[in-house]
Amino acid sequence: MSKPIKGSFTLPGESGYEALTLELAERWGADVIRDSDGTQLSDEIINAGYGIYSTICIIRDHNEWASQNQDKLQQCFLITNPKVAVQDYVSFYLMEDFFAEQFKVNDSKEAFKYWQVFDRTTGEEVPRGQWNYERESGHVVITGIVPWHKYTVSFMAYRIWEEISMYNHTTNHWDKEHLMQIDPIYTETQTYLLDWMEDWCQQHQETTVVRFTSLFYNFAWIWGSDERNRHLFSDWGSYDFTVSSRALDLFAKKVGYSLSAEDFVNGGKYRVSHIPAQQRKLDWMAFINDFVIEFGKKLIDIVHNHGKLAYVFYDDSWVGKEPYNDRFQEFGFDGMIKCVFSGYEARMCSGVNVDTHEIRLHPYLFPVGLGGLPTFKEGGNPTLDAKKYWINIRRALLREPIDRIGLGGYLHLVEPYPDFCDYIEKIADEFREIKELHHKGKPYQIKTRVAVLHSWGKLRSWTLSGHFHETYMHDLIHVNEALSGLPVEVQFIDFEDIRQGVLQHIDVVINAGSAGSAWSGGEHWNDHQCVDLLTKWVYDGGTFIGINQPSAIEGYDSFFRMAHVLGVDEDTGARVVHGKWTYETRDERGLLPEGSKITPKNNIYLTDGTAAVVDETDGMITLSTHDFGKGKGIYLPSFEFSWENTRLLLNLIRFAGHEFHDSKYITDNLFTECTYYPESKMLVVINNSDQVQTTTIDTDYGKQTLELAPYDTVITKIGLTKSMSS
Repeated sequence: MSKPIKGSFTLPGESGYEALTLELAERWGADVIRDSDGTQLSDEIINAGYGIYSTICIIRDHNEWASQNQDKLQQCFLITNPKVAVQDYVSFYLMEDFFAEQFKVNDSKEAFKYWQVFDRTTGEEVPRGQWNYERESGHVVITGIVPWHKYTVSFMAYRIWEEISMYNHTTNHWDKEHLMQIDPIYTETQTYLLDWMEDWCQQHQETTVVRFTSLFYNFAWIWGSDERNRHLFSDWGSYDFTVSSRALDLFAKKVGYSLSAEDFVNGGKYRVSHIPAQQRKLDWMAFINDFVIEFGKKLIDIVHNHGKLAYVFYDDSWVGKEPYNDRFQEFGFDGMIKCVFSGYEARMCSGVNVDTHEIRLHPYLFPVGLGGLPTFKEGGNPTLDAKKYWINIRRALLREPIDRIGLGGYLHLVEPYPDFCDYIEKIADEFREIKELHHKGKPYQIKTRVAVLHSWGKLRSWTLSGHFHETYMHDLIHVNEALSGLPVEVQFIDFEDIRQGVLQHIDVVINAGSAGSAWSGGEHWNDHQCVDLLTKWVYDGGTFIGINQPSAIEGYDSFFRMAHVLGVDEDTGARVVHGKWTYETRDERGLLPEGSKITPKNNIYLTDGTAAVVDETDGMITLSTHDFGKGKGIYLPSFEFSWENTRLLLNLIRFAGHEFHDSKYITDNLFTECTYYPESKMLVVINNSDQVQTTTIDTDYGKQTLELAPYDTVITKIGLTKSMSS
């Protein structure tokens, strides 16, 4: 296979560092140079013969207009921390808990009508006549209340510092003007932005791709006043930052009912993605999505009219865009860009219906990473960071194609790190070879088809509400990460899909999450029809894999609605005096890889003694299987991503699909994985560890045994081996 020597790589250029920019563009095989937040491209870079990506955040970088139209800034609802009344009145300073550089109280007449005060002890709203807002002091005083009850105030606030710029600003210690964000829900803002977009395109003749970052509304990221708890709330899938009095008024006119502050703040929990969405939230999401499509398309049409391509970033200000919504194609985007830390995020990008899929690799070229640890500064090791990110991303890229890769940030930071520059060169070459393999044909996968069942279904395919490191506590994100590199067809379904007959095309359903969460399903398990359909499907030969508290909801004879299929249930306290079935653990089929570890959960018990306990820890079940008709129920009390647990999940899927006896194109060393491309007869073997590994693969052409260096990738054509040390 000839090695593609250039292309499919986007380099962040930087004015003032022309020699470095052009040198690395050549070394890394870049065909495109882009700007970043806070950087510009000089004429020397622009005229060097590369494609030019220009980054625009359509709702910021308009400070002059924004300062003259501060009533058109974006807004949100905030809720104070609850206070206990020790007498018959209580006073709140509204901004006490919030970062004053991010928020400003919106006490306009239009916004004030949506403010609310609640007695949280009773759950009742306090009448308007019992509270007063003191504008000069910024306090709300509540009178005539019940001592020892808790109270909160929910109010509307302008967001006066665009959050991503705020993060970049504070991370990089910039000393420059704070950027505000404007809201296109207002007709005046729309007129301004359409004119601005037209003028921008005329002023940027050299730009070949306009990268929207992203459209109008950012995910919710609420910062606090105390540095000990700076990030009060963050949810990558939240619609909390789409609120304004105008939007609320338009919504009420369109759907026939009004929303309140409480519909968003939810007593301080907010309407997080981890909670199944009530109909009021779904209606609001649809309303915002309709608007974002309608106005977003007008901006994209302008870009196309100037002969430029329009790509969109699937991160900052992505809310309302919903790439897995059936209407997404109406935007007319030519490409999708996603910053990725992990495999499931690469899959999130690759599955979107656009012509070009591009990922931004980590680490970003910033002094520190998202977690606050040093990257391109003293104490950092960006090369090791890049290797750790790449081994997770690489396995996903082998399963589904990505068209382009690139970096973001400030290129001058790499100068003291020549080993990093060397490693990115190797990644770029490796990526281009993987891309070429996909062009020749799809990779081999096992026959067993898997569906992940949660309340969001397809709309949030491969998604939770943040990056992998931000949502480490959720079983499902670990499942997604494991699945992202396995030779398995995966889809995401919701409960309506079950009612519509999707199960006839599925062999394994995975339901993972805590009781009441969007991922377990919450109130959706009240639907007896879904329970019946799943039960029949398993009886006829399907497999239901439950993790943590699958199908869990109170009010029935079992806590897990699918307990009869799983053969296990969780005792929530009602069975403390009931007897328990004894059991012997046995792994007759060898499902458990050495080193796999599942954290046990208290109070899991066998329902009738017929489930087989494969593994336990300290008397607590950690893996069980249960025959039900022709099918199976499999239970795990938890799942945490590791190479050992990833192999365990693959074993369970193969076992469920009656393929466990067939080890074709599966490595015998779980620290390695392989992908086979039948059309070109190419086998790619990867080492996911920092140690030398030897692995054997059973192929259609006999066994292949390979030794791989740490983090290595080996590309083999039968009878011909080619190694690329990473």
